[in-house]
Amino acid sequence: MARQQPPPWVHTAFLFCLLSLSGAIEIPMDPSIQNELSQPPTITKQSVKEHIVDPRDNILIECEAKGNPAPSFHWTRNSRFFNIAKDPRVSMRRRSGTLVIDFRSGGRPEEYEGEYQCFARNKFGTALSNRIRLQVSKSPLWPKENLDPVVVQEGAPLTLQCNPPPGLPSPVIFWMSSSMEPITQDKRVSQGHNGDLYFSNVMLQDMQTDYSCNARFHFTHTIQQKNPFNLKVLTNHPYNDSSLRNHPDMYSARGVAERTPSFMYPQGTASSQMVLRGMDLLLECIASGVPTPDIAWYKKGGDLPSDKAKFENFNKALRITNVSEEDSGEYFCLASNKMGSIRHTISVRVKAAPYWLDEPKNLILAPGEDGRLVCRANGNPKPTVQWMVNGEPLQSAPPNPNREVAGDTIIFRDTQISSRAVYQCNTSNEHGYLLANAFVSVLDVPPRMLSPRNQLIRVILYNRTRLDCPFFGSPIPTLRWFKNGQGSNLDGGNYHVYENGSLEIKMIRKEDQGIYTCVATNILGKAENQVRLEVKDPTRIYRMPEDQVAKRGTTVQLECRVKHDPSLKLTVYWLKDDEPLYVGNRMKKEEDSLTIFGVAERDQGSYTCVASTELDQDLAKAYLTVLADQATPTNRLAALPKGRPDRPRDLELTDLAERSVRLTWIPGDDNNSPITDYVVQFEEDQFQPGVWHDHSKFPGSVNSAILQLSPYVNYQFRVIAINEVGSSHPSLPSERYRTSGAPPESNPSDVKGEGTRKNNMEITWTPMNATSAFGPNLRYIVKWRRRETRETWNNVTVWGSRYVVGQTPVYVPYEIRVQAENDFGKGPEPDTVIGYSGEDYPRAAPTDVKIRVLNSTAISLQWNRVYSDTVQGQLREYRAYYWRESSLLKNLWVSQKRQQAGFPGDRLRGVVSRLFPYSNYKLEMAVVNGRGDGPRSETKEFTTPEGVPSAPRRFRVRQPNLETINLEWDHPEHPNGILTGYTLKYVAFNGTKVGKQIVENFSPNQTKFTMQRADPVSRYRFSLSARTQVGSGEAVTEESPAPPNEAAPTAAPPTSPPTTVGVTGTVGSTDATAATTEATTVPTIPTVAPSTVATTTVATTTTTTAAATTTESPPTTTRTEIQESAPDEQSIWNVTVLPNSKWANITWKHNFGPGTDFVVEYIDSNHTKKTVPVKAQAQPIQLTDLYPGMTYTLRVYSRDNEGISSTVITFMTSTAYTNNQADIATQGWFIGLMCAVALLVLTLLIVCFIKRSRGGKYPVREKKDVPLGPEDPKEEDGSFDYRCAISLTPVHTEHPLSVTRTTSPCRAARRPWMVPSSSRRVMTAWWTTARAARDSSMRTAPSSASTQSKRTRKRQRATKAQRPHLLSTPSILWPNRAPQAQPLPCK
Repeated sequence: MARQQPPPWVHTAFLFCLLSLSGAIEIPMDPSIQNELSQPPTITKQSVKEHIVDPRDNILIECEAKGNPAPSFHWTRNSRFFNIAKDPRVSMRRRSGTLVIDFRSGGRPEEYEGEYQCFARNKFGTALSNRIRLQVSKSPLWPKENLDPVVVQEGAPLTLQCNPPPGLPSPVIFWMSSSMEPITQDKRVSQGHNGDLYFSNVMLQDMQTDYSCNARFHFTHTIQQKNPFNLKVLTNHPYNDSSLRNHPDMYSARGVAERTPSFMYPQGTASSQMVLRGMDLLLECIASGVPTPDIAWYKKGGDLPSDKAKFENFNKALRITNVSEEDSGEYFCLASNKMGSIRHTISVRVKAAPYWLDEPKNLILAPGEDGRLVCRANGNPKPTVQWMVNGEPLQSAPPNPNREVAGDTIIFRDTQISSRAVYQCNTSNEHGYLLANAFVSVLDVPPRMLSPRNQLIRVILYNRTRLDCPFFGSPIPTLRWFKNGQGSNLDGGNYHVYENGSLEIKMIRKEDQGIYTCVATNILGKAENQVRLEVKDPTRIYRMPEDQVAKRGTTVQLECRVKHDPSLKLTVYWLKDDEPLYVGNRMKKEEDSLTIFGVAERDQGSYTCVASTELDQDLAKAYLTVLADQATPTNRLAALPKGRPDRPRDLELTDLAERSVRLTWIPGDDNNSPITDYVVQFEEDQFQPGVWHDHSKFPGSVNSAILQLSPYVNYQFRVIAINEVGSSHPSLPSERYRTSGAPPESNPSDVKGEGTRKNNMEITWTPMNATSAFGPNLRYIVKWRRRETRETWNNVTVWGSRYVVGQTPVYVPYEIRVQAENDFGKGPEPDTVIGYSGEDYPRAAPTDVKIRVLNSTAISLQWNRVYSDTVQGQLREYRAYYWRESSLLKNLWVSQKRQQAGFPGDRLRGVVSRLFPYSNYKLEMAVVNGRGDGPRSETKEFTTPEGVPSAPRRFRVRQPNLETINLEWDHPEHPNGILTGYTLKYVAFNGTKVGKQIVENFSPNQTKFTMQRADPVSRYRFSLSARTQVGSGEAVTEESPAPPNEAAPTAAPPTSPPTTVGVTGTVGSTDATAATTEATTVPTIPTVAPSTVATTTVATTTTTTAAATTTESPPTTTRTEIQESAPDEQSIWNVTVLPNSKWANITWKHNFGPGTDFVVEYIDSNHTKKTVPVKAQAQPIQLTDLYPGMTYTLRVYSRDNEGISSTVITFMTSTAYTNNQADIATQGWFIGLMCAVALLVLTLLIVCFIKRSRGGKYPVREKKDVPLGPEDPKEEDGSFDYRCAISLTPVHTEHPLSVTRTTSPCRAARRPWMVPSSSRRVMTAWWTTARAARDSSMRTAPSSASTQSKRTRKRQRATKAQRPHLLSTPSILWPNRAPQAQPLPCK
């Protein structure tokens, strides 16, 4: 810990000393000093410039000021003296200038309206407040008026004007009905910023309510209501059917004619608007039209400011907050519907009231000092500056020879006590003003200390600290530091004195302890203060807790022995898993250990010992692994867990020499894993105390080594042991050994000379470290000279790592040398490095720029190079600036944003690509160096020819039914020429079968196409592209939606073993060994022969989701696994991944010892890497928050040694989709019912046909044209007479599947029979089966049939010839088509 927290006055004093650098004195906030020093008045509080008050309350006009002596106050009203004593209602608060106007005894507040200004005065000057304009809030009543009913034709636009009374401030407007219900607003009906209510088109439902404008006044909290408007809508469709409100074409359904948009506000095609800087810009466009137009906003020549722009009122208003000058320009709103579009251009001009660039600040000087007051403001128009002194114009003030006015600056020279005054700066333009007070005070104060005397500062050894000594005086005193009351001024080396007087000690040592004295001196005297510094030993844990593996029920002891400064209070506490540890009955906390009795699984985790004092702390961590009870293994040695080695101990230094030393140590226990290496580290206490660096590495078989050392380094060593499990804790440090000094043997590296400004050169280098300094007071001798002139070397000695050479010519080469030096001598002669001074902007532009158009998107440039002396730096590139001026297509808006293309090096030609075809471009060129780009060349114009268009936008494929597919698209975003049409290519596919491709060509105005399906089962793949005369552009591809009841891919049978596919292409079982395994989901398509089995089968697990709204597709969990053989050395293998849509389970195998931690690292397709730490024996691991359908790469590695890692595996999460429709045709109960009905009808038909083929007779009604009467018993029970034949006769319609049904006048014919859409394939199947059964029965008739049977068969053949449709393959009767009945008599 560096030092104690300083008191608040230290920050004040520090701020004062910083301000003193600018030639002014800041008075500290110390009350004793504030009360002693004389000070002119300063305004501290005042009312706002536009002060609006509530007429029901007393009026309060604030004005407060400070000064010494305390100021007195007076007021002016309308630029005339305001005599408060003459008005009994007006009073002034005590010790304040605040005015109070009391109306409790009567009076009208309006009588006191006007402009007020406050004056605060003492004997040193007068300060002024702003001019405060007092206004009384007004909330006038609405004028009485009788409003006639508003009659309007349905579909016409309408504006209901509000015209609220002028209030102060302006009221808030809102519309309601007379029953106080708010008017619902949307894209069609909305309120404008002026308060009017706009109807883009009036509909019949708008007549259901009346409309009243309401004004809410802020100060009086009242609401004024205007008489309501009654709206009468004339319509051709008098019925207000509520179902038409959501009709897809509401207007045509109500007979309203469609029309192009027109603007209701603002009027015309162009307008202008002025806004002040810092205010909000509100642009509004309200349009009428049928259908209701959409509004879009654009800025000409650029983009809308995304961070400040927002859309309001259903996109009808654009608000840009905090407007600045770059927001000026032309904006336009585009109103469009399907009938056309119009635009309105708004020219925005940004003006500015005055705003501060440099506001004048109070100036405190000592006698004889110089100073200045600066009053610099900006605005549009440019504001004028007026100076006043003590409230009077400077021109009429008494002359002062020590004062000089130079525009916006007043300069004071050789100031004296008589120069004290308060100056006012008033800067104004037509949009407002700014008024600022700044006093000039002249003080002569002897030095005095601001901090308490004899402070005690305690710091930790080897830390950095700072001793503060805040002081005050006028003139500004100089400060010096001394130690123990003797010696020279402390500055340099280990000490650094800041400009505010604070003393920094870079690294505290024991010898730095003592009493430090700071002395402040000026011409009026001196003052001093003392700080006592105590150096404390750091707190260190020298016996750290170690990782342990314990069985459940045993006792574990974690050691934590601490060494600390005995004068500081030590506190030792423990954390478990980085949370405070609760020491219960099973735990015992002692001074140097923590004991856990009866270890349980919940005790597993990390334990941290924290040793802290009030100045510093140290901590050490260990991990406890708890093992469950296990049977005693046969081989006891094999069951011993391997662990990290114990730390080496008893370090000893021998054979001490100038450049070497022998280090010896005793190895620690290897914990069943041989030690392979020892790493020796060192720490030095001069440059980086407390930081350990690797020195050398030795084999694990040695415990003594000779170390090569550098001169003048105070070494301390420690040793770390390493085995295959990991590294041990570092040993305790050895004793220190300091080598003798010597001159440096090397010089700093990476010497550079570069300009940071056009007239300087900054020389930098990499400083040398402790082992290359070789002696105390390491410094650098920097030399430089002009390369061409070969002048004498300039040199300077630098303690840091940089030096800036000033007043250099522009971009001139210099020779640079940097040599190291310490108290023992200089280093070797340094190498010479070439550097360059700063660059300036180029002075010339490329000339003779020639443009050659290569194609529709690229041009070739050629130019003449500039002279080298005009580059004024290193030539980086020639740069082309180009922008798209316009498109050759009419009414196509283009962005005029400037783009650039660079051509590095000294080149004479280049190519600019990625241009827009069929456009007018402008181009300029410039030279670029390290400082920036130079002047632009002459503007060149060129035109790109036509090109192929971009892909059509928003290509949509919809399938309203099984007969048709509707295609819709929008025109390409970039036509790149004159569109000549569209080309549509589509092909039918069913699984792996693909049909013949069909090509359709459309006109350029067509954006819709309806296709009649020839195959109700197959899906279609569409490819659409636009054409110009050059050719077809990029195509966009879509597929028709899958049928809602389409089956998911069939999973492999559970009895089939999973197959692992390696990268070599071989196929094996799950136990096969492969380098990499990739899991692939193969959809299975059933074939005619069910006995056919695929060669390779991928095992999948099907998961069905109960919720009807969300289904994961495909609903499978694919197992991704790497099969590897177990290695002999420590490794991780057989990583297995079981992914779902949003999570994945991970398992693996390893041969690490118990207690080993791992890390799972996975990277998604966006290259986002995440890691999951895994504690020992915590498999399987679940990765959550994954993204559906994304590919991931994954590996597992040891947390202690990242080099031990598994093979990288790739897996993909499954895709999720949502099915929000529940079709009755896909329900199981419905399909089962239809199958039962079909089977019953099939059985009856088979029996009927068999009987007829054998010549059977069935009783029928004699009068076939007489329908069943109500007395028929079958009428009551609803039974069906199977003897009545059912015939499906094809109907010649445009649809190939359309048929009609022919029935007999039997009972069944009187009930229409409609086939559900989901049963069409089922009905087709059983009709085919029925016909096949009839034909079979006829072929198998007995040959010995009677003559009557022959006559019967002959009659049947005749009947079949007359009615060929009787057994024709049926199709489905569409529900919306009326059946064409043909009576058929029963046989």
